[in-house]
Amino acid sequence: MIGFDLTDEQRELKALARKFSEQEIIPRAREYDDQEIFPRDICAKAHVAGLMNFGVPKAFGGLELGILETCLIQEELNYGCSGISNSFSANDLATLPLLIAGSAEQQRIYLGGLIERLSFCAFALTEPGAGSDVAAMTTTYRREGDAFVLNGTKHFISNGSMADWMVTFATSDKRLKHKGISCFVLPSSMAGITRNRMHGKLGQRAADTGEIVFDEVRIPSDALVGNEGEGFKYAMGTFDRSRPEIGAIAIGVSQRALDESLKYARQRSAFGQPIANFQAIQFMLADMAVSIEAMRLLTYKAAWMVDRGEVPNAISSYAKLFGSEACMKITTDAVQIFGGYGYMKDYPVEKLMRDAKLLQIYEGTSQIQHVVIARDLLKSQGLL
Repeated sequence: MIGFDLTDEQRELKALARKFSEQEIIPRAREYDDQEIFPRDICAKAHVAGLMNFGVPKAFGGLELGILETCLIQEELNYGCSGISNSFSANDLATLPLLIAGSAEQQRIYLGGLIERLSFCAFALTEPGAGSDVAAMTTTYRREGDAFVLNGTKHFISNGSMADWMVTFATSDKRLKHKGISCFVLPSSMAGITRNRMHGKLGQRAADTGEIVFDEVRIPSDALVGNEGEGFKYAMGTFDRSRPEIGAIAIGVSQRALDESLKYARQRSAFGQPIANFQAIQFMLADMAVSIEAMRLLTYKAAWMVDRGEVPNAISSYAKLFGSEACMKITTDAVQIFGGYGYMKDYPVEKLMRDAKLLQIYEGTSQIQHVVIARDLLKSQGLL
């Protein structure tokens, strides 16, 4: 049977996250965005409240929440600010490769450490010349005795300059493409690592986005995650599990845009009456509501499938693609409803629109999601 009711625990998690969003995130969102302030203080409060590191197993002191519960929380945190919330969710992204293929010792050290104290981690995959085309990465590794040596540059890495540790990917031979890629976990403080924060982003400006340079970084053999040559598989498996969360981020940003639009439409008058009385505005609001409900159902289904052990490559891409595209339209329409005021920083919707754009880009662009979905369709018909 199909059911859509949340459990008492799930409703409590959503309520806790919404309260935190309203009390701790929204009042600071504008300042942190304007000044590109990394929200360490807010993260510290979130850590105490149990609103970080959702998937860490109970064996290491974590909540061991499923992807669905994580999405429910992400909705509410991103209702406040997707830039600030990015600092929380980046940790979850970095933990996934260790949950997929990490050794018991790697999980104990790195995942357990996230619970013991406030700390940050990063998923370092993207490079200056290898974003969507992961197999084109140029970061390399070589074996030297009982160690590996890393060289290369990672770009656009969430928590990149703030992370205490990172999961990163490198190739043993660029000619092997995806078959040559391996995954490693290592402290960010190792000799030969240089990190810089990247400034001047359009949106999600409170989030730390960093460049990481590896220069003859020597790491022990036990830094290898899983098996050598299987890094590409672990990266794609991570995205299968994380892409529903992008759908959840889109829900939070979109719901905020709708709520702000409803409030403004009731308050703003034109031609002697609130603009909410005009059919043109009503239709825009109605379209927003329909899209939010659709993205919520699609995201929940994808998350539910992951939690059941069905890692749904295509369904996760459905949620990510539809959510990010709908969110961009919803926030753009919100600016339109606000008119000239929507274009000003005095009102929240211009920030929501700027923040929404990144959802179409990270963790696989909208174009890449189309590729993933199309390939799945063709394979299902025996055409690939």
